[in-house]
Amino acid sequence: MRNSLIVLALLLAPAALAQSRVPSVTLQALDGKKVDTRTWSNDGKPMIINFWATWCAPCKRELTAIADKYDTWRKETGVKLIAVSIDDARSMARVAPYVNGQDWDYEFYLDPNGDLKRALNVNNIPHTFLVNGKGEIVYQHNNYEPGDENELYQKVKQAAGK
Repeated sequence: MRNSLIVLALLLAPAALAQSRVPSVTLQALDGKKVDTRTWSNDGKPMIINFWATWCAPCKRELTAIADKYDTWRKETGVKLIAVSIDDARSMARVAPYVNGQDWDYEFYLDPNGDLKRALNVNNIPHTFLVNGKGEIVYQHNNYEPGDENELYQKVKQAAGK
């Protein structure tokens, strides 16, 4: 009986994941404007939502690894990457200067109170979500090892129907 329940849970997990959406939470853009996450869209194309922090070395490695390929990804799939910093009130002043010193062409938002982080049950970073063109979360991954960006891109291509 217990094994049957485990199998059932594993079979239903992808379906449950595909039905979930990005919750409505107010974040702050780097220019100080408040933005509701429900307004995030990409004209029916996939979006990557990446949780990171300035103090997280694996996070910075992942965003840099993706940046090296991001132009190609956008041309091939139309994907957009949204980077959500979970730096708190003490360290969020470091986010904009750090980002401005990088060659990252992403949208950046601040989640200093961890509202979106909590709503999406993000426990450790980096944590990356892939949202399909219908606004459904279809994939997620946490932590980062070199090469993980290649698996992510395969998922992006699937979400884009490529």
